[in-house]
Amino acid sequence: MRLAHHAILVSCKGRKLNFEKTRRTSSDGPRCSRLFSSCMARNGSCLAQHQYGGWSHRRGILACGPMSRRSSEREARTGPILDWLRQREEDMAALLAELVANPTENPPGRNYRACADALEKRLREFGIECERVDTADLTKDGAESSVCLLAGYGRGERTLYFHGHYDVVPAQTPEQFRPLRKEHFVFGRGSCDMKGGIVAMLYAILALKETAAKLNGRIGLTLVPNEETGGEGGSAWLAAQGRLGCGGIGMLLAEPTSGVVWNANRGAISLRVRVHGKSAHVGLQHLGENAFERMHRVVGQLQELKREVEQRVTNFNVGAEQARNSILMLGGQSGGGANFNVVPEECWFTIDRRINPEEDSREEGSKLIAVLESCKREGIPLEWETLQEGRSSACREDDALGKALARSARAVTGEAPPFEMCPGLLEIRFYIALGVPAYAYGPGLLSVAHGPNEYVDLRKVIDCAAIYALTAMDVLRR
Repeated sequence: MRLAHHAILVSCKGRKLNFEKTRRTSSDGPRCSRLFSSCMARNGSCLAQHQYGGWSHRRGILACGPMSRRSSEREARTGPILDWLRQREEDMAALLAELVANPTENPPGRNYRACADALEKRLREFGIECERVDTADLTKDGAESSVCLLAGYGRGERTLYFHGHYDVVPAQTPEQFRPLRKEHFVFGRGSCDMKGGIVAMLYAILALKETAAKLNGRIGLTLVPNEETGGEGGSAWLAAQGRLGCGGIGMLLAEPTSGVVWNANRGAISLRVRVHGKSAHVGLQHLGENAFERMHRVVGQLQELKREVEQRVTNFNVGAEQARNSILMLGGQSGGGANFNVVPEECWFTIDRRINPEEDSREEGSKLIAVLESCKREGIPLEWETLQEGRSSACREDDALGKALARSARAVTGEAPPFEMCPGLLEIRFYIALGVPAYAYGPGLLSVAHGPNEYVDLRKVIDCAAIYALTAMDVLRR
C-alpha cells in the first residue's frame, strides 16, 4: 500500500496561526500534494482543515493520516488533467459569462449567430479545427437561421462525440442574460442548461491537447441550436444529412443531470390544438358558437386517455418513484377569446405526451390523433399542429463507454454515479438510433434548469471537464 503523509509544525498565538509545512513521504509512494484549505483559531485552540478531514490541536505537530488506497489511485489517475483544469477556473468563468450574455432564446430562436461566432472564435483560439454549418433554409416564426458547429481534435477513424446545445428556454426577466458571479457560482439563463456543460466540454478537449494526452482516435465536438424545440435545424437536420455520429464509438451529452448518468430518455409528442367557434355579443350569444365550451368537450375526451396512460410505469430508474408513470399533460399553454363579453371564436391548448421507453411512440401518437379525429366526427371544428416529436431511447449501463464514464466519475468525485432515465427528451436519441451508445452527464442541477435563479457551480464544471477528458483517454487509449 502506498502511503503519503504531511507533517505540520503549528504555533498558535491568539487568533493567528503560523503554519510551517514539511513533507514526510514513504519510500514507495508519491508525495501527498493536497494543501490545507482552511484554518480557524478560537481562544488559543485551532482547527485545521485538510482535503481529507480535520483535526483539532493546541500545540505541537499535527500530522494528517495516510491517504487511502482509493484516494491515492484517484490522485494518480486524475492528477495532470484535474490540476490543469483547476488552474483555469477564471478563464472558464469568463467564457461561460460570455455565452450566457448571448440571449439565445428558443422559441423563437434568437442570437444564434452571435453565440456561434463566440464559440467558433474561442475554438480557433484554442487551435481546434472547426466547421460552421448554416441551415438558413429552416427559419420560421421569426427565428434566425440555425448554425451548427462541428469541431474535432485528434486523428483516426474512431470518434468519441461530445455533444451540446447552445439555445436556451425564454428567460423570466432580461436580467437573466446579465451573468452574475458569486464565488464559485455563475447565475444566468443557460448557465446550467447547458452552456456550463459546453464550457466543460471545450476545456476537456483543451486539457487533453495541452497535456499531450495520447489518443487512438479523435473527439468530435458537435454544438447545435434548437434542442429545446425538438432539434429541427440542429441535431435532426444533421442526422438527416448524414452529418451526425459518423464513425462514432460513443457520445457524451452535457445536460444538467444532477450527478447521475442518463442512459435513457422518454419520447415526446407535443401538439397545439385550436378549436373554432363563432363570435357574437354576449347579449346575443344564441347567434354564436362558444369555442371554449367546445374545447372543454375535447379536453374531457383526452382526460379519459390520460387516466389510461398514467397507469403505466417504466422499469427504468428515474429518481422519484412517482416519476415512473407515463405522462399526458393537458393545458401547459392555453388561450383564446377576445373579451369577457364576447362569445369566444377560437380557443387553443397544448398537449404534451411523454412516452416511456417500453411504449411504442408511433402507437401512442396514433392514440392521441384518434381522439382528436373522433371529436371532429362529432362536429367539433378543430385543427392541430405538432410542436415537437421525438422518440424514446435507451442504451445499456454496461456498454464500454458507460463503464468508462462511471470509472472516470468515480476517479474525480470519489463515487460512482447511478444510471437513470431522463424524465424528458434527450438528444442521445439521435445517436442511439444510429447504433452509437450515448449517455448524458453534466455539471448542472436539473432542479434549477429553466428556473428564475438558474446557476451552475464552476467546481462541478471543472469536475465534469476532467471526467470527459478521462473518459476519452479511457475509450480512445492506444
